[in-house]
Amino acid sequence: MRHIACLCICLIFCLSLSLSAQESPPTVTVLRAAHVLDVRTGRIVTPGLVVVRGERIVTVGSNPPAPARAHVIDLPGLTLLPGLIDVHVHLFLHPGRAEDMQTVRESAAQRTVRAVLAAKADLWAGFTAERDMGTEGVGSASTAIRDAINAGEIPGPRLWVSANAISILGGHEDALGFNPAILIPANADLVNNTDELIRTIRQQIKEGADFIKIYETGEDQFTDGHFFTPYQFTEAQLAAAVQEAARVRKQVAVHVMGEPGALYAAQAGVMSLDHAVELSPQTMQMMRAKGIPAVPTFTIFQYFAEHGPPSERAFNQKFLDYKIQQFRKQIAAGIPFAAGSDVGPFPHGTQAEEYVLMARYGLTPLRAIQAGTLEGARLLGAANYLGQLTPGYAADIIGVPGNPLRDISALQHARFVMKAGKVYRLPSQPNWLKTYWAMWFNQPQ
Repeated sequence: MRHIACLCICLIFCLSLSLSAQESPPTVTVLRAAHVLDVRTGRIVTPGLVVVRGERIVTVGSNPPAPARAHVIDLPGLTLLPGLIDVHVHLFLHPGRAEDMQTVRESAAQRTVRAVLAAKADLWAGFTAERDMGTEGVGSASTAIRDAINAGEIPGPRLWVSANAISILGGHEDALGFNPAILIPANADLVNNTDELIRTIRQQIKEGADFIKIYETGEDQFTDGHFFTPYQFTEAQLAAAVQEAARVRKQVAVHVMGEPGALYAAQAGVMSLDHAVELSPQTMQMMRAKGIPAVPTFTIFQYFAEHGPPSERAFNQKFLDYKIQQFRKQIAAGIPFAAGSDVGPFPHGTQAEEYVLMARYGLTPLRAIQAGTLEGARLLGAANYLGQLTPGYAADIIGVPGNPLRDISALQHARFVMKAGKVYRLPSQPNWLKTYWAMWFNQPQ
């Protein structure tokens, strides 16, 4: 009986310890910076303080009271703003080898390892949320990356993922230019009718896709000085895809360069038109009415104009010049924009250049920042907890030097990164003791 009594006492003691551990209050952190940027209004608060409890923001202001026993992080010279959101990334692509050659010559395991490193690089650069727009031939491997990040096993942004994009036989991202008698894997899932399209969508949802990505146009060309890009799916087919995704509360995003594919996509009610080089007045009116954003992806166009194969640079520059001209028409038409870079073919962690280019080609710095915070969050269906520094919102916070409204290139130099209340990056500090203290209690990875 004594042994049983002792065992019961031990069990009760262990249970009480477990309950007390569960009931321990979350960590409170005070971020004390030079400024805080309110991305909704463009107002700069000086000095800037943000109080974080656990994974959420508690207070934002110039001088909120610091709770007792809070951990204070001093960030002199930095402006705090919401973590950046890139809604068009490819974690499974990398520079130095053409996309079709990556599919042919690199194993799925090799590309997945690279994707893990890419996710870390993007987070370190201040991107706390991203939408992966297709694995380019590695199927649903992106779901494994997303789930590992969510489980805290690897560092990376919050991810919304598709699997392979969907295209047509002989269409964009099919294995073209090879011996057709040899089976070369495509970078997309190929379908040829509505039934196959729906079946593929269901398979991708089964594999964990958060949304569906469809290639609507390709191959792009200029004919007699006019831009031309053939459509791949009819409006009825896109509408069927949107309806099937909506059945399980998911959406469809499209790669679309121009008309009439852009109009078909807007009519079908897709979540975004990515690249959106040429949009007709009718398409833009519909986008404005339905709140469908364009995702310009300027950085990829700029990159290939400067770094593409020499034989293609003249075409790429012509393409970029035409895109800039059309972008200014889109701004005048008042359509919404979300920031997406198409990073992958150029180095991960460098895509904040997208904000610089959007501002260079017509948006105000504030509107460019809003495209990568407020609009990005809205596009992801996360506007109620991401995209702004507001009490109750997720503590996804970055710090950049100076004032990004005066010099938007500051976004390319994130010095502080927090996601869900956890510090991943701190400015370099000469005092090794301060650095050790912050790293120990905030556990950056």
